Amino acid sequence: MKFISTRDSSNIVNFEKAVIDCLPADGGFFVPKDPADLRRWILYTNDHTPFSSIAGSLTSACINDEFSPIICETISTRAFTFEPKIKKLSERLFALELCNTPTGSHRDFGISYLVNCLETLLTMGGKNAIFLDVSMGELGASLARAMRGKKHLKAVLVYPKGSPRGLEESDFIWNGGNIYPVEVDCNIAACHDMVREVFADRAFVESLNLTVANTANIGRLMPQAFFYPFAFSRLKSQVCGDIFYAMAPGNYSNLVAGLYSWQLALPVSGFICPTTDELKLDPLGNCCIMDEMVDFKNREPGDYATPSNLERLEKVFKAKSLMLKHFLYPADISNSERDDACRELFMKFNIYADADTSAAYAAVLARKELVEEDDACVVLVIRDHAALSCDYIKHTLGEMPEIPDFIKKVLQPVAINRPCIKSVDELKQIIRSL
Repeated sequence: MKFISTRDSSNIVNFEKAVIDCLPADGGFFVPKDPADLRRWILYTNDHTPFSSIAGSLTSACINDEFSPIICETISTRAFTFEPKIKKLSERLFALELCNTPTGSHRDFGISYLVNCLETLLTMGGKNAIFLDVSMGELGASLARAMRGKKHLKAVLVYPKGSPRGLEESDFIWNGGNIYPVEVDCNIAACHDMVREVFADRAFVESLNLTVANTANIGRLMPQAFFYPFAFSRLKSQVCGDIFYAMAPGNYSNLVAGLYSWQLALPVSGFICPTTDELKLDPLGNCCIMDEMVDFKNREPGDYATPSNLERLEKVFKAKSLMLKHFLYPADISNSERDDACRELFMKFNIYADADTSAAYAAVLARKELVEEDDACVVLVIRDHAALSCDYIKHTLGEMPEIPDFIKKVLQPVAINRPCIKSVDELKQIIRSL
């Protein structure tokens, strides 16, 4: 499989280039050029096939011209010492839990896969690379865990002053680890501006193999496409009708990954989600993207500090617009409908649901006509552990879920005990020092 930029289809690169140099010079994002037909791999799996084996087989099928099957299996085995879970809630409702991870966040899947892919590529090429990302907690905690023991990867994480959490002192570079946390005496928006300014310096970025661990990197996004074949492997013996997936849009990464899975021949009937400012319903009730009339080349460069995968979603729309407009099913959801859905999930299924999961379930209720036809079922995607959203749950339900010890570690503040930086030049100097 090759990859192209969303803004220049003639910019064709291999997987290694797309992952190490994840930022096309034209300001776009890398996307698969010609998704393979992986039907025989997907249909061969069953409810005993481990997630790591599914990930290894699909990786090998997608990039077999670069990695041997053994290397693909090794990457996936090292990356996925944990896996999603499917739970049956009712005859037509299932939950796909992505929160059974070391930090309770779905990010662990993408970050662990990206880190292990990159470490393999860099080892084979005798190179090094550096992540530069803004973090408020979960991303940093996940990245630190995945990078322990890696020899070719370092990460500079930019935090607003006083916000680092979920790290251990042994993770710090000055203690022999791979993480260099940097505090800035400013808000999160200013931290993002600093990172944007660094990535605007293409010569600096390319000279140091500087990249990101967020979903702007296709290596972080790609493993999210494995969630859906895994779910299908568990469902195909239990359901005989249509399968819909319901999720919160977030930055559209899971939605885009779901569409990539469909392009790879995954049996799926559609995706249900709440509408957003960018993803809405047209007067006929079909899905529409507000920015799609503006050509990519006439837009600002993609934002690698706070990426939105909307441009990737639009790229899929442009390729198969007639079909996809009847494949995504957004629903207008109010805050009160979201909160009612949160309470229903708790009362019916004993699920503590965060705001995103509650909104996705509210969208299912709003689109119930899809499920009532032809014995269809819905898979509700639960991205993060409820204990990461105690404030919302306590406000909505009047009680909080129990916070397990591993989540307490993620939420634990960390003292860096180093002066705050004040400029982009200081940030660049730290990066150079690595």
